Amino acid sequence: MARAQFVTDLEGPLTLNDNAFELAAHFLPNGAHFFALISRYDDVLADVIKRAGYRAGNTLKLIVPFLKAFGLRDRDLQEFSRTSIKLVPGAREALQRIRAQMPAFIISTSYEPYVRAVCDALDFPFENAYCTRISLDVYALSGRERQELLTLYNQIVQHSQIKIPPGAHSLDELSGGDRQTIGLLDHIFWERLWGMEIGRVLREVQPIGGPEKARALREISERTGISLARTIYVGDSITDVEALALVRQAGGLAVAFNGNRYALRAAELGCVSPDALILAEIAEAFQTSSGLFVVPPAAARCTVQAKPGIDEAFIQRSEQMRRRLRGEQIGGLG
Repeated sequence: MARAQFVTDLEGPLTLNDNAFELAAHFLPNGAHFFALISRYDDVLADVIKRAGYRAGNTLKLIVPFLKAFGLRDRDLQEFSRTSIKLVPGAREALQRIRAQMPAFIISTSYEPYVRAVCDALDFPFENAYCTRISLDVYALSGRERQELLTLYNQIVQHSQIKIPPGAHSLDELSGGDRQTIGLLDHIFWERLWGMEIGRVLREVQPIGGPEKARALREISERTGISLARTIYVGDSITDVEALALVRQAGGLAVAFNGNRYALRAAELGCVSPDALILAEIAEAFQTSSGLFVVPPAAARCTVQAKPGIDEAFIQRSEQMRRRLRGEQIGGLG
């Protein structure tokens, strides 16, 4: 029987956090609103207009200049990440069961300090984790640029959240006010910030999201010698779309765990569950399968659905569970 391997996103399948959102909410004034607005802008660029060269998950570099402007340092990221971990119920046991059966890896858009902290908490080898490398301390910020950033920040947070109609494929489908907000953010990030010294961040920080997750999957397959056809990938958000699609197209198992509509439309299997133990059951069934994978009977607490049964009703159920477990603010992010 061919060996199998398990690869998962971190935030969503294993933890309840959105570490970058929580950093912004904790350290920045009106930071929750700020992060949600930039995240929705990220969704527009990545999924609605599909801007050339733009990758889902770039929110994590767009916010870095503002983290610097409000005085954050590497030690703040490390300490906050270490003390704020919230695990999905059953995540520790599920990961232990999976690792007893097959090689396991994490691919996360999250910042490295958070991923290291979670790996320590789960007794998971950090060398099997891919994440966004970041050091705030390497970037200098002059007093003049700091004041300019604070002015820009105040302009941003005055704007309302962007509303993206389901299935939108152009800016014309958004409201006039939202198009004006997007125009302002385009100007701030790709003209004002790009030309500042701190604009180095936009060129140098490379979040592991979108195609980078797919690239990491290929690297893992090369490391282990296990094909993508014998790979399970678990994701939950827009940053997982390319990885889910890659595994699905290769004949592996692409699972959206309490996923939003971005992840569910790319996945082969949708899973709605209040705990992560179902992932161990799915992995064990996949490991012993030969030929056609048979979905294991879900416990009463879970709903598991394969395509084409991932319809709008299932998407709504999944997004409701996502919000129930992670909260309305984090659960509503792309």
